[in-house]
Amino acid sequence: MKIAMFCPNWVGDLVMATPALRAVRNRYPRAEIIGIMRPYLSDVLDGTGLIDRELFYDPRGANPAQRGWSLSRQLRYEDIDLALLFTNSFRTAMIAWAGRIDRRVGFARDARRWLLTDALKPKSRRTPHPVIDEYWRLAAYVGAKSTGGTAQRRQMELATSSDDELRFQRILARIGSPEETRGLVCLNSGGAFGAAKHWPTSSFAELGRLIADKFHKQVLVLCGPAEQAQAREIVRLAGHPHVVSLAGESPSLRLTKAAIRQADLLVTTDSGPRHFAAPFNVPVVTIFGPTHIAWSETFYPKAVHLQLHVDCGPCQKRVCPLGHHRCMQELGVDRVFSAVTRQLHETARRSVA
Repeated sequence: MKIAMFCPNWVGDLVMATPALRAVRNRYPRAEIIGIMRPYLSDVLDGTGLIDRELFYDPRGANPAQRGWSLSRQLRYEDIDLALLFTNSFRTAMIAWAGRIDRRVGFARDARRWLLTDALKPKSRRTPHPVIDEYWRLAAYVGAKSTGGTAQRRQMELATSSDDELRFQRILARIGSPEETRGLVCLNSGGAFGAAKHWPTSSFAELGRLIADKFHKQVLVLCGPAEQAQAREIVRLAGHPHVVSLAGESPSLRLTKAAIRQADLLVTTDSGPRHFAAPFNVPVVTIFGPTHIAWSETFYPKAVHLQLHVDCGPCQKRVCPLGHHRCMQELGVDRVFSAVTRQLHETARRSVA
């Protein structure tokens, strides 16, 4: 049997889909599971064993073999028995249909019902609801079951390799001062959603300096290719020897996973790496701006959500339509540092207990 998983298009969403992927893997242990995903997601599932191999879909990419019709032709050659569409787009449903996949399961959104053999009724987009539970609903529809109740249905998973762990340790020894500090706190300031998700660079810098001063932690600013300049600016503004960044390294999701896995705490915007904390049992403080918390809620007990309540939000806009970006600009460093303090104290209490 061959199963095609049309994976979500965003890093965080793919992590939130891992409980459903695991459930399908357990339900069909002898099936070959093929993950169909955007190329930049390739490193997310490394080492988990959730999929056997990948096929890349990149509709605007330079490689013609990764575009829609080429992918459909390849799927016809693969002779897929079942497709599970975690994506909601008309285009991916068309690819599955044109790929002559026998059974195509997904939510009946965006006029694509006729392209699916099994069209599940979606929940209304007007009412925010956890995406992690909707992913599970797809898995349950094809027979996946949970023996551990609701908690297992929301247990995300990731993996790191020993090579990536060693690489990170060597980088931190070179750019940081781990022997002079008491643990590691990671800051993640990026967000592919848009500028509206960004907490001010100066605020991250002040927060990093406070953590380094008050807790004697090594503070590491994470970054992808698009956030390297911002990471350097955070370090410059912090002006503290124990606040450093990965901006000088070749960025990769594998390195980001290794860093978060070894951290005492992650402080992050509502972006993909936020979801790396839960699989590695790392406490996390998430700063929300224009996005509604309920969409990406994972019910992780070591998570603290911070959001400034404003009359114009959460608006779900990529760029603030009013121009002043109050939801992020007015969320003070003192409030975030207070949450950081509570999380670190709770971690210390657990370690003693």
